[in-house]
Amino acid sequence: MTIPFIDLQAQRLRLAGRIEAAVQEAVVGGAWVMGPQVRQFEQDLAAFGKAKHALGCANGTDALALPLMAWDVGHGDAVFVPSFTFAATAEVVPWFHAVPVFVDVDAKTYNMDPAALEAAIEGVVKEGRLKPRVVIAVDLFGQPADYPAIKAICDRHGLKLIADSAQGFGCTIDGRHPLEWADITTTSFFPAKPLGCYGDGGAVLTNDDQLAQLIDSIRVHGKAVEVDLRDRTFEHDPKYLNMRIGLNSRLDTIQAAVLIEKLKVFPQEIEWRNRIAARYNDGLRPHVAAVPDVPAGNVSNWAQYTIEHEDRDGLAAHLKAQGVPTAVYYPIPLHLQPAYERFPRGAGGLPVTERLKERVISLPMHSDLDEATQDRIIAAVASFKG
Repeated sequence: MTIPFIDLQAQRLRLAGRIEAAVQEAVVGGAWVMGPQVRQFEQDLAAFGKAKHALGCANGTDALALPLMAWDVGHGDAVFVPSFTFAATAEVVPWFHAVPVFVDVDAKTYNMDPAALEAAIEGVVKEGRLKPRVVIAVDLFGQPADYPAIKAICDRHGLKLIADSAQGFGCTIDGRHPLEWADITTTSFFPAKPLGCYGDGGAVLTNDDQLAQLIDSIRVHGKAVEVDLRDRTFEHDPKYLNMRIGLNSRLDTIQAAVLIEKLKVFPQEIEWRNRIAARYNDGLRPHVAAVPDVPAGNVSNWAQYTIEHEDRDGLAAHLKAQGVPTAVYYPIPLHLQPAYERFPRGAGGLPVTERLKERVISLPMHSDLDEATQDRIIAAVASFKG
């Protein structure tokens, strides 16, 4: 019997009809776009993330685009991104005719390497063709990037910092969320994420009042917001006074209803995921090239459990034959992808990224993974003699 890679149905059944009831209430309520559940979820999300503001949007990709629009990122601007991540992180940059600059990652955490970032910024400044504007650091596989170091670099060079927590929302450094350092945190509620909805959705979190207003405007077609109406009289719905170019990027009411219930159990599920990851580490360390490395003081949400192996593809075939699914993130880093290979790479290249693409493999991970199933997975890995 094949083991699920991520068992979303186990969570649904554990919540014993609470999500179904919440969805039904939203359906009966009839406010299916930006209804009261959206506002409630935004309040709950802000409280969880220790943020002044949380704003839902249509998906995690739009969440990245919204601050770039608010900051007027565009022609001639450089945005520094890791290559070892999903395409969405870099994808939004060319939307606005800016240029993604690919940065190497740390060999242990797989997150943006501060030293490589500094070198990339200095290289761009020296060349003089682009203006450094923004850094997008990714919380890959669930653990936070090195925000204290990255923030210090951003401050030295006058750059904005986005924490792309599409995979890592809920991760912390010494009990503090990435927003303690970043100008904005973005996340995704794609169903496979640790905090996922039953469709698509995303959000941004910020402590910047003006930025929050601008993003609220942009996500609804550039509608007028409080800052726009201070010296202006407009007696009609502010969505009919368009102050800037915007998007149609709203979190559906039904998805917000799902997320309200899932957020209630999210802190406990992060604890469960960490217990599962610790068991994996103990059982697998003798049998693989590397188990995940989480620096002291950091807490991962374990969106994925990713190991390294010298014969990654052989191990994947061996596990598949035993009913254990795996996934490879990311077999072709972005700087080697056809759509992105024309964009610049940071000074020194991306040697760590190019090594990792041959070695990493992810095993089943979710908050309801029971010990018997996990032991079966560990035994399957240990039995590989390739």
